Amino acid sequence: MSEKNHRRILVTSALPYANGPLHLGHLLEHIQTDIWVRYQRSRGHECHYVCADDTHGTAIMLKAEQQQQTPEQLIANVQAQHCNDFNDFLISHDNYYSTHSEENRYFSEQIYQQLHEQNLIAERSISQAFDPEKQLFLADRYIKGKCPKCHAPDQYGDNCEVCGATYAPTDLIDPFSTISGAEPITKESVHYFFKLPEFHDFLTQWLSNDNLQPAVANKLREWLDAGLQEWDISRDAPYFGFEIPNAPGKFFYVWLDAPIGYMASFKHYCQSKPLNFDDFWDQQQAVEAGTELFHFIGKDIINFHGLFWPAMLNASQLRLPTAIHAHGFLMVNGEKMSKSRGTFIMARSYLTHFKPEYLRYFFASKLSNGIDDIDLNLEDFVQKANSDLIGKLVNIASRCAGFISKRFDNQLAQQLPNTELQNALLAESSTVADAYEQRDFAKAMRIVMSLADRINQYIDEQQPWVVAKQEGQDADLQGICSQAISGFAILIIYLKPVLPELAENAEKFLATSLDWTDLDKSLCGSTINPFKPLLKRIEIAQVEKMLASNTEEKAPAKVAKQQPEEAAKSSTEISFEDFAKVDLRVALITRAEQVDGADKLLKLTLDLGDQSRTVFSGIKSAYQPSDLEGKLTVMIANLKPRKMRFGISEGMVLAAGSGDNEIYLLEPDAGAKPGMQIK
Repeated sequence: MSEKNHRRILVTSALPYANGPLHLGHLLEHIQTDIWVRYQRSRGHECHYVCADDTHGTAIMLKAEQQQQTPEQLIANVQAQHCNDFNDFLISHDNYYSTHSEENRYFSEQIYQQLHEQNLIAERSISQAFDPEKQLFLADRYIKGKCPKCHAPDQYGDNCEVCGATYAPTDLIDPFSTISGAEPITKESVHYFFKLPEFHDFLTQWLSNDNLQPAVANKLREWLDAGLQEWDISRDAPYFGFEIPNAPGKFFYVWLDAPIGYMASFKHYCQSKPLNFDDFWDQQQAVEAGTELFHFIGKDIINFHGLFWPAMLNASQLRLPTAIHAHGFLMVNGEKMSKSRGTFIMARSYLTHFKPEYLRYFFASKLSNGIDDIDLNLEDFVQKANSDLIGKLVNIASRCAGFISKRFDNQLAQQLPNTELQNALLAESSTVADAYEQRDFAKAMRIVMSLADRINQYIDEQQPWVVAKQEGQDADLQGICSQAISGFAILIIYLKPVLPELAENAEKFLATSLDWTDLDKSLCGSTINPFKPLLKRIEIAQVEKMLASNTEEKAPAKVAKQQPEEAAKSSTEISFEDFAKVDLRVALITRAEQVDGADKLLKLTLDLGDQSRTVFSGIKSAYQPSDLEGKLTVMIANLKPRKMRFGISEGMVLAAGSGDNEIYLLEPDAGAKPGMQIK
């Protein structure tokens, strides 16, 4: 396959704030970024991914004080937690650093000095609310009082949550500091401002390029149309951050040094690698080196990244981003994340209950290249994991690997019987690649799952479980199963950026590498390893446990299930004549499938010798579909067909059990044949 020219790429995600643990909103962005980075690496490109904790500001200072530790201790502890969570979610940062670093101090001071020398820094006195007890200037979020419109108490200093009114903090009735409780006073202080209006023409040109998504560029143009304002880049002591050179008691505002943290993290990374920092950041050298820079951010911080940041870079003779990619917010079950409902889900809480790749795949299936919000519908989450990852993808290998291991000593066929199918799978590589490149991961997932359907359809048509019982058909059996497994390998290559751990285990199973550059490599004649389950089905009960661990309110107890003794008491006797009406038959399960949208059902295709039946059975919690295919069981053949929302069930298979996870399908003795009547 032809590859694009070798690319040199630096990628960043927005910096998580260091005042608490990560939640799934953070993971949305880092998973999106990581998938794109892994795709680039899979294509053989040089792709570096750096990030850092955002560690400065009043909030960090106050949080540390509340916990009776220094800010440095707080951010070190939080960084360790963040790193563990990112690692366990398989996020492949090359360097995860901190904005409270000497590298960041150096670049912040250097950029500020260059702006100052170009007369791009203004000084003027402003009036602010001040806490006389804490001796601290107060941001709006640290002031509360009665709403000046409706007099609702305990409202913040910029808007009323009761009547929706907006106002200035000075308009509040009986205002108080949320830090000390004291009544704020007004006090003046000299602040430093970046002269952003002088970059109007530059930013107009910047927004006319393809550096930003159209919706983002249009939103930023509103700032230009309204008239750019000078940007306040200083804060007064006490403040946790970097002191401004030659300005005692004045500190860089956290949003000045936060994006500079991208540079600092990469500089720190370069110190241990044969990389030239200026190749990626110097304005002229980056052009000569042909490097690229991509920022992945949330849509709530586009003004900082789309206006302030490029203006600062341009003024400092630093390279501009190749592109800035924004995404929407994360919703859970169609609403904002809520602690009371348990849907403000922390990263570690998720990891306690689920493997990371279920969420990585779910996000990938929802992420487009736009800025629409992403809804983590938890029932959809379970269904997608079980239907797509287990029922479609993993099912391909599990249906065929056993035949290769038992009958052919783990060796695949020397050639494939259906080159048309193999070529059709490979033909989609450019479409899938383009979807990854354009960050339309949802499109890529749809294509891959449609290919998985095609392979499963091939298996259904060829019926290897039937061929396995026919004498002299070993070559056909080996070819059918090899065809499916070779197709499975292609799908894993396509999905490796999303499912890196599953791909690694698939590589062990197939005894080969599975990168994009391996698409042309044939597995024919190769020896594979015995198949081991790659993923397990998940249950809605696990989701309920996860939500319970995140909720602030105790959820109502569920009604207890009927105990076996109670069930026995409620049973009703029937006559022998009634029982004789039941037609019990031996049935061969030729196919078992997941049922989209069903928590407990599997769809079974049953062979009765002279006919085929479809039955929906509530045995999903106990069996993988691949475990059932080729098994004999017992069914009620004369049960009236039942119309269900998933289709028509034409009978019932018999099973025994004492609960959802203890179900045992009844099997006849050896020698029974499909269609035989149970006597």
